[in-house]
Amino acid sequence: MSFNLSEYDYRLPENIIAQMPVEPRSNAKLLIYDRKSNGITHSIVANLCDFLPQKYAVIFNDSKVIKARLLGKKISGGKIEVLIVRETEGGILTLIKGKASAKTRLIFDCDLSAEVLNADDNGTRLVRFYEANKTIAFSRLIEIAELIGKTPLPPYIKRGVNDYDTDRYQSCFAKVSGSIAAPTASLHFDPPLLERVRSRYKWAEITLHIGLGTFKGMQTDDIRDHKMHSESYEIGDRAQALIDSDTPLLAIGTTSARAIEHYAITRRTSGECDLFLYPANPPRRVNALLTNFHLPKSTLFALVCSLIGVKKTKELYKLAITNNYRFYSYGDAMLIL
Repeated sequence: MSFNLSEYDYRLPENIIAQMPVEPRSNAKLLIYDRKSNGITHSIVANLCDFLPQKYAVIFNDSKVIKARLLGKKISGGKIEVLIVRETEGGILTLIKGKASAKTRLIFDCDLSAEVLNADDNGTRLVRFYEANKTIAFSRLIEIAELIGKTPLPPYIKRGVNDYDTDRYQSCFAKVSGSIAAPTASLHFDPPLLERVRSRYKWAEITLHIGLGTFKGMQTDDIRDHKMHSESYEIGDRAQALIDSDTPLLAIGTTSARAIEHYAITRRTSGECDLFLYPANPPRRVNALLTNFHLPKSTLFALVCSLIGVKKTKELYKLAITNNYRFYSYGDAMLIL
């Protein structure tokens, strides 16, 4: 078992990084890998129920993507871009594109302004936001961001954000606002597929708000030294009952898998999740995973490796590339049984 970061790398042709999703949502390609038989099947996500045994229960992440990108300017006039990450005790954690040292004042539309409180070594900054010069709660900031903000598409989508992304970079069952990136496996569900799944299987929703912990790449030479950022989560009674049962579980996406495993380990139904799943720390409660194809050297890639091993993961990714599967957030999917 290797923990060298270089082993979690692979080469991907740039032309198969999806810039737009397929329509309808469930027409995305689906690579099915059965660990027991070592069998591989190619299909589409719409046919998910043809491959998932009836005995399974399905766990979804109902977190909703906020319009977290705010475009503004400094008092001096220079343009600035702020990505809202999450609320903390000391202020709002952000990532800022552009120079913004402590005490820098920022101005946005809708009478929104902000003051940079500090700058951390990891590139994040704590910020306090104001409306009409009065400090506002995080909930009010999100309301304003929905009016003036932009959908935070990942940087590998090399085009501008448009109105289409407001709906499309969001699952059809998203409910609880708080994520700065979509739980991408969820993007493949359209209402007809969702109805089929929920009519045939037991199911429940959890909430894990996606922040820096999900998409921050691993940078330590030994992946065991990687430190995950924490992300807030909540496990409701329905999901708790399924996790506590002996029913096999299909996690829709890596975020659902992490929340399930964190609860299974800690028995805490809400709080902060900083669980890192990798080959030496594999899932113990999740039995199957529906997931997209992820960036090299990412914790998401390592999570897939925790289920099927680094060698097999690379084999399947190479097969997907050969068969023109589309990668990353707006790309295709893999079902690991």
